Amino acid sequence: MRLTLVSLLIFAGALNAQARQTSAGEYTRYELLAPGSGKFRILYEVWATTPGARYFFNPIRKGSVASDEAVYDRAGGKPLRFEVVDGATARAAGLAGADTTGSYIRVELLHPVPRDGTARILIDKTYLDPKSYYEEAGGTIVFARSLGIKRNAVVLPPGYELIGCNVPSQVLTEADGRTLISFINDGPDAASLVLRARKLP
Repeated sequence: MRLTLVSLLIFAGALNAQARQTSAGEYTRYELLAPGSGKFRILYEVWATTPGARYFFNPIRKGSVASDEAVYDRAGGKPLRFEVVDGATARAAGLAGADTTGSYIRVELLHPVPRDGTARILIDKTYLDPKSYYEEAGGTIVFARSLGIKRNAVVLPPGYELIGCNVPSQVLTEADGRTLISFINDGPDAASLVLRARKLP
């Protein structure tokens, strides 16, 4: 069977559409590390939902330096293989629309995502980003970040209390005494969070 140029273009377009990554069930927990370090740990839970996908791509935000990465399968807790790739590699590996100037964590799933099913994973990483997490004069710490995920929580360092937050939130105490600030962004745009805390007297 001979394929015309038009049919080849249609076929390539169909492959590109199939490669577009989808996900659901996203939740991000930010744990602020030592004040002045500019570091925070990120625990990102997500369901990969692209039918047939063997990989899941998680972007590394520009301006942040990632370290201490680990990825786990949430169904059984097994560590998953992963590697950090540039945007061009991510696009060549099947991530349609990947930013060729960016970097991604490419996670190898235990099995292809089933049709009408999910592959649940947890990505654990630490970011160095002093523009997002910094200390002001007087000892106030600030976490200011645009959050695109709908469900989020921020955990303060030990011995710190919340003194300001610009989005409606629930404030809880963790078992180890740390303060957790939880919120849901129900708007269409990313939440521009600005959170301030100070050391308890």
